[in-house]
Amino acid sequence: MDWNVFLRSIAVVTEKNMRIYYFKGPVVVFGLLFPLIMFFTFFIGRNLDIVLFFPGFLGMMLFFTASSVGPLITPWEKREKTYERLVSLPVILESIIIGDLMAGAIFGVGITAIVFVVSAVLLRLPLAHIGLLALSLVLGSITFAALGTLLASPTTDNPSNIMMLSSLVRLPLIFVSGIFVPLSQLAGWEWILTSLSPLTYLVDLFHASLNGDAVYPPWVDSLVLVLVILVFIGCAKVIQRRNLVKGI
Repeated sequence: MDWNVFLRSIAVVTEKNMRIYYFKGPVVVFGLLFPLIMFFTFFIGRNLDIVLFFPGFLGMMLFFTASSVGPLITPWEKREKTYERLVSLPVILESIIIGDLMAGAIFGVGITAIVFVVSAVLLRLPLAHIGLLALSLVLGSITFAALGTLLASPTTDNPSNIMMLSSLVRLPLIFVSGIFVPLSQLAGWEWILTSLSPLTYLVDLFHASLNGDAVYPPWVDSLVLVLVILVFIGCAKVIQRRNLVKGI
């Protein structure tokens, strides 16, 4: 493999995705408006401890922003009949997957960082570990950008089908990931169910970086997210390669 060509192709695919898809309607709605509406719905006017619940909101914000770009890219490319060009040499399948992932991750980190800075200034939020916060943003954005890429892998050229599938997967996760009920208050089957969601470990990392009150050690949260990233990328590669064998 020519690594110069490989890295350049990733950069080209990422730049193309950023330029074309960042301002598409589904990305704006599900990546920006929806998490803000959820925040106002559950937190405004309820006299909740914003310091306690803000890590959950930040995790939800990063979850939706990072995973909102990927589900749109592949079906849109197939509908516009440009996917065939992308899978031709020298751009290989791995370049496309990583390029799609990077576009979602950059979008997630950028939007969530802006939200955090503004909120920290206005709400006077604590910050226990800035380095851990940066790690949380990077790992979380890559994890859920990989989820978005995986959700776009099924064979279809209709973006609305993938967005519906994405909603069916993402919406239940926000209710079982320690966002609205802190992990320290869960027990029994609720604890087991929450532990199955990768978003739980991102929220816990945000708790560690902002308040220093995480349930799991940060290295456990980080290790789980890294393993989830590998699983998501591996599954996306297998599904998309199988689709190529069957025909685009």
